[in-house]
Amino acid sequence: MSFRTALSGLNAAQTDLNVTGNNIANANTTGFKSSRTEFVDVYAASFLGVSAATAGSGVRVSSIAQDFSQGNIAISANNLDMAINGDGFFVLNDSGNDVYSRAGNFHVDRDGYVVNSQDAKLQVYPASTAGNYDTGVLTDLKLLTAEGVPSATTTLQVGINLPASASEPAMPFAANNPDTFNASSSTVIYDSLGSSHTSTLYFRKDETTPPGVNLWNAYLYTDGTLVTSGGASPTQLSFNPDGTLATAQPIAFDNYTPTNGANAISQDVNFTSTTQFGSPFSVNTLSQDGFSTGRLSGIAIDSDGVVSARYTNGQSTTLGKVAMATFANNNGLNQLGNTNWGQTYTSGDRILGQAGRGTFGLLQSGAVESSNVDVAEQLIGLITAQRNYQANAQVISTENQVSQTIINIR
Repeated sequence: MSFRTALSGLNAAQTDLNVTGNNIANANTTGFKSSRTEFVDVYAASFLGVSAATAGSGVRVSSIAQDFSQGNIAISANNLDMAINGDGFFVLNDSGNDVYSRAGNFHVDRDGYVVNSQDAKLQVYPASTAGNYDTGVLTDLKLLTAEGVPSATTTLQVGINLPASASEPAMPFAANNPDTFNASSSTVIYDSLGSSHTSTLYFRKDETTPPGVNLWNAYLYTDGTLVTSGGASPTQLSFNPDGTLATAQPIAFDNYTPTNGANAISQDVNFTSTTQFGSPFSVNTLSQDGFSTGRLSGIAIDSDGVVSARYTNGQSTTLGKVAMATFANNNGLNQLGNTNWGQTYTSGDRILGQAGRGTFGLLQSGAVESSNVDVAEQLIGLITAQRNYQANAQVISTENQVSQTIINIR
C-alpha cells in the first residue's frame, strides 16, 4: 500500500515540477499568466464512509489553476501594440473561431489586417460615418492602405482685421499692382481630383460712400482668374461703428472651373469673423474644407480603444473600436496555447464590452503586458517540489527495505 501512496506523491510532485518549470520557461512570454498546482488527499472510502482508523491513500492533482493578476506593462516601439490595464481579453478571429488573449503584440499582415503572431485577426466594433460604433457586430480590423479619396473645397472661413485708418488707393484696382489695394491674403483650395489651386482675396477701402459708413471691397481670384459673386465684382463688405461685420454671410461666389478636367469649384466665403478695428491688417483665420489625396501615415489608439488612421493630407479616419471580453470564471477558460484561451461551459458566456466601460480595463497603445511570473517565487517553489519528490522517493526506498526484511525471515 505504501508503494502506491508514495507513487501518488511522486506523480504529484512531478506535476508540480512541470507546472513550475512551465512558469519559469514563460517568464518573458507576453501576456502569459502563471499557474499553480492544487492537490487533494485521497482516501479509500466505502459506501458507509471512511473509518476513523483508515490511513490515507496518497495525493492527487485536483486542478492546475491560473493566476490572472495584472502583469507589468512594458513600453514598445510598435504603435499597434496594446496592453490591457485591468480586466478583459482581446477578441481574436482565428480562422473563423473566436479566441481570447492578453497578448497585445500586433502587426499588419500583407492584406492590411491587424493580426498577432499566429495571424489571428483583432476584432473591433465598426465605426459609422457619424462617429458611432455598432457594438452588436464584430469585424476584423483592417488598415486602409489605399490613397484617401480627395474632397473639393466648398467653404472658405475668413477671419481678418482690416485697419480702420486705411485710405482708398488712388488708382483703379488691378490684382497685379499692390498699389491699387490695401491688403491681400491667399490660401490653397482643392478640386474634385485633389489638385491644388490658389485662391487670393484682395481688399480695397471704399470711401465713395456717404460719411460714417465703413465699406471695403473684396475681390476673389483663383489661379489668377477673377471669380465673381452673382456675376458682379467686387463684393462689398460693410462694417458697424463698433468694427463688427454688418454684411450678411456667407457670400456665394460663382463656380470656378479648373482646366484639368475636375468639377467646377463652388466657393462660399464666410467673412463672419472679419473685423475693422484700429489695429493693423492681420490674418487670424483663413481656412477651407477641402483636401487632396492622402496616404496612410500612422495609426493612433486611445485608452478607450478607438483606432484612428492618419493620412498625409492631414485627415484622419476612425477605423473602429477595439472589442474586449470578460468571463464569469477565467479559470474555466480552455488553454489553447500561443497565449490564447477558448470559451467553455465552465468559464460561462463571454461578456463583450469596451475599454474603460464597466469592469473593463483601459488600453495603452505602444505597450505590451509582460508575463506575471515571479521568477524568485517560482524558484522557491521549484526547490519545494524537488524536496517533495525526493521525500516520496525515500518512502519507496524505505518500503522496499521493509519488504526485503519480511522476505528474508526464515
